[in-house]
Amino acid sequence: LYYTAYLYSLKVAAVSTFFCLLIGYPMAYAISRSTPAQRNLFLMLVILPFWTSFLLRVYAWVGLLKTDGVINNVAAWFGLGPYTMMYTSFAVYIGIVYSYLPFMILPLYSNLERLNLDLLDAAADLGARRWRAFVDITLPLSIPGIVGGCLLVFIPAVGEFTIPALLGGADTLMIGRVLWDEFFVSRDWPVASAVSVVLLLLLIAPIVWFQHLQNRELEAAR
Repeated sequence: LYYTAYLYSLKVAAVSTFFCLLIGYPMAYAISRSTPAQRNLFLMLVILPFWTSFLLRVYAWVGLLKTDGVINNVAAWFGLGPYTMMYTSFAVYIGIVYSYLPFMILPLYSNLERLNLDLLDAAADLGARRWRAFVDITLPLSIPGIVGGCLLVFIPAVGEFTIPALLGGADTLMIGRVLWDEFFVSRDWPVASAVSVVLLLLLIAPIVWFQHLQNRELEAAR
C-alpha cells in the first residue's frame, strides 16, 4: 500500500511539475519581456487566485469537471460529450497544475527579468537567430529559476491531500491521503509517523541536490 502510494505520488508530482513548467515558462518569459505597466498587471493576475481560499478554488473545478458541469454543458451545445472527467487522474492533474502554476511562474519570472539583454544583442550581432540565442543563452541562464520553480511545485504536490480527495477517485491513492487515513481513521500513529519520516527523507533529497548546485555555482563565480 505504502509503496504504491509513494510511487503514484511521485508520478503525479513529476507529471504536474512538467506541465507547470511547460505552461509557466512561456508565461514567465512573456511577462519579463513586457512593459513595466503590463508587467505589473500580469503579475497581479498571476497572484490574484491567492486572494481566495485554496479549498474554494478546488471546489470550483468540481463544478467545471462534473458530468453536468460547465464543460460538459458547453460540449453538449456542439453535440459532444458527455465526458467523464471527475474522479479521474486527469482531474487531479488539472487541479494540481492550476493550483501550483504560480509557484512555477514567479521564480522563473524573477530569474528571466534579471537576464542581461546585452547578451542577446551580442548573439544577434554575431548572426545567431532568435531560437538559437534562446537555446544557447536564455535557457542555460534560466536553469536556477527552472530548478527553483520545479522544487516549489514538486515538493508540495507529492504530499497533496485536498486535490486528490476532492477531484480524484478511489484509484488516486496518494501518500497524503494514506497519511490522513492512518492518523485519523486507523489511528495507527506509529505507522503514520514512520511513513511521514520516509516522505520527509524523499523530499529532502532534491533540496540538498539544489543546494549543492548553488554552492558549485558560487564557487565557480569566485
